[in-house]
Amino acid sequence: MGDIRLPRHMFLWCLSAIYMFAFASLYVQIPGLYGNEGVLPARWQLRVSGKSVVEQLKDSPTLLWFGPRLGLDTQQCMELLSLTGALLSLMTLALPALRDCRVFLVLWILYLSLYQVGQVFLYFQWDNLLLETGFLAILIAPMKMPWSSKVRLHDSVTFWLARWLLFRLMFASGVVKLTSRCPTWWGLTALTYHYETQCIPTPLAWFAHQLPVWFQKLSVVGTFVIEIAVPFMFFSPIRRHRLAAFYMQVLLQVLIILSGNYNFFNILTITLCLSLLDDQHVNFWLRRPTPKTENVKNTSLQTLISGLAVMLEMGTYALLGYWTVKYFDLQVDWENKSVSTKTAFTYFEFNGFLKTVTVPSIWIGVLSLTWEIISSMFKCACERGVLWRLWSTIQWAVMTAATVSMFAISLVPYTYFEYDAHSNLWPGVRTAFELTDRYQLVNSYGLFRRMTGVGGRPEVVIEGSMDRNTWTEIEFMYKPGNMSAAPPVVAPHQPRLDWQMWFAALGPHTQSPWFSSLLHRLLQGKRDVIRLIQTDESQYPFSKQPPAYLRAHRYKYWFSEPKKDGSYPQRWWRRVYVEEFYPMVHLGDSYLEQMLVQHGLKDKAPPRRSSNAWLPRLLHHVSEHVREMPAPLLLWTLFSSAATLCLLNSLRSRAHHHQHESLQNRHADQQAAGPTRSSVAKEDEKKHEEDDAKDDAEEDGKEQEEDAASEEEQEGEIEEEVDSLRKRK
Repeated sequence: MGDIRLPRHMFLWCLSAIYMFAFASLYVQIPGLYGNEGVLPARWQLRVSGKSVVEQLKDSPTLLWFGPRLGLDTQQCMELLSLTGALLSLMTLALPALRDCRVFLVLWILYLSLYQVGQVFLYFQWDNLLLETGFLAILIAPMKMPWSSKVRLHDSVTFWLARWLLFRLMFASGVVKLTSRCPTWWGLTALTYHYETQCIPTPLAWFAHQLPVWFQKLSVVGTFVIEIAVPFMFFSPIRRHRLAAFYMQVLLQVLIILSGNYNFFNILTITLCLSLLDDQHVNFWLRRPTPKTENVKNTSLQTLISGLAVMLEMGTYALLGYWTVKYFDLQVDWENKSVSTKTAFTYFEFNGFLKTVTVPSIWIGVLSLTWEIISSMFKCACERGVLWRLWSTIQWAVMTAATVSMFAISLVPYTYFEYDAHSNLWPGVRTAFELTDRYQLVNSYGLFRRMTGVGGRPEVVIEGSMDRNTWTEIEFMYKPGNMSAAPPVVAPHQPRLDWQMWFAALGPHTQSPWFSSLLHRLLQGKRDVIRLIQTDESQYPFSKQPPAYLRAHRYKYWFSEPKKDGSYPQRWWRRVYVEEFYPMVHLGDSYLEQMLVQHGLKDKAPPRRSSNAWLPRLLHHVSEHVREMPAPLLLWTLFSSAATLCLLNSLRSRAHHHQHESLQNRHADQQAAGPTRSSVAKEDEKKHEEDDAKDDAEEDGKEQEEDAASEEEQEGEIEEEVDSLRKRK
């Protein structure tokens, strides 16, 4: 693989933006979710005991243990950590100098500290993916020192881990869809339900849902190809294979972004895809000239290798197309202008396929990593200077050991879907995984394992009343409720209560204990919880007085269909009542009290009084002002500000670079013009010398003539005197 300096910079820049989205999105929801009067107070996770701080950190690795020493309760400490993470990642996004491994270490520790007490609202796969990617960024990012070199010869080794993580994520996401035996995935009809049954669809999901069935089934086939077959091209020695895999993965993620609100997950996946690029391709995007390589002497050998690479590349695409047609029975119906597809293999055949490819996929990773390690080692050996060579070799050895360790422990969650490969792993690797599991260094993945809502999208609707006769629905900002309201666009913000409401609708309320706490807080009229439902409290139907009674019903929702004349309907949704989800309750209700006590959601002791010091007052002041703004608007405002600063800094550095290049060109021109100017000066000097010599010769001739004339005059005077003397005599 070529140089990866530019993709690495892009990776760190994108990860800084994702950290900012994650911290800021969580910050505005902390009071309602984890506050002292929230749905699941975080202080319940940090019970005061007689243990030392070190023992507490071993039990639960979180910085929240230090909150009391700062005069902060658990809620205020969570706000401080998330606010610090948002500001630090915002600065890292805007300032390249801060994209240092120590900064990413701080960001990872901050998010891990929040994750430890996040409970059900933070236990999503993208939170685990962010923690794992964030830890890899500590190894990928440089440690900037005054004496350090800008070129790190081990970058390709550590950056390879991002490619391996991308492979595990995509391959597992494709495999679990088939190992789950979900009939919609096996029948290739999953996308006919997906767009309307996903948690928070976008407006484009309504239009995607109206596409013909044959196109939806063909899209499922494309999803399987991109997620199961294409990831093996990540490790291909042919550069164009990796670029093709990059564009296919990005295409899939962009389509998901357009049709669904999955917060920062798809952006994070695209960030991992940057590990498939090199400097040459990024320069192609930026229209920058690539440095010319030295001419290869053996042109015939180079031509042969290029020809073989093209043949292998075309053969891979042909084989991929052949397998797709064979195993999904693709047939083109020219009369109806459609494509018929069906799964042409069985569950047992697919399990045999997994047993065949799981172990070889591990060895493919081993060979790819070994190539990166050896090539980096030779670069270190070719470094000039003994001290620089020694320092580069030490860095290479440390980073190689860390990379190999991360690769080894990642094999444990990677082989979960294949029993034989998992059971044959070395016991030492399993022990290392168990020791590091609490830090979320490596995780197992598998999104959209089963398609829910096949018979209609289940949705829980909460209703409130003051007199038990007139009931008013409580509408959430983001999840479907009002049938006339258009689906929102909220990414990269994740409304975590809305997401859990979607999961709660899939089963009885006893499987979601937090729902009883939610109703209890709404009956109490807690403002922090109300702001999770409606940021603008005027849109909340019981903003002036809490409801006296609450109940919840389960409905089934479907997207509305276009009219026969092709016009769009007035409503986005249609629904049917199914059953009662939660019985009518009020404050002091015996059933509600029983559920709170049963699930440990009843306050046993009042919360600790907050301090009146400057830090708690500052946090309260910032929180009151920030939460008045809608969360998606807040996130995009922060990102736009940082991106603008980054763009201005880039333009300034580019102008400085052009100025520096112009000065270098002038200096080179002066050096090139130096010999010609010296030769001209020498010729001028010669001419001046010749002219001076001629002038001297002319002056000497004039002096000689003058001397001769004076001598003649003197002789004439002497002769005249002699003549006068003769006459006198």
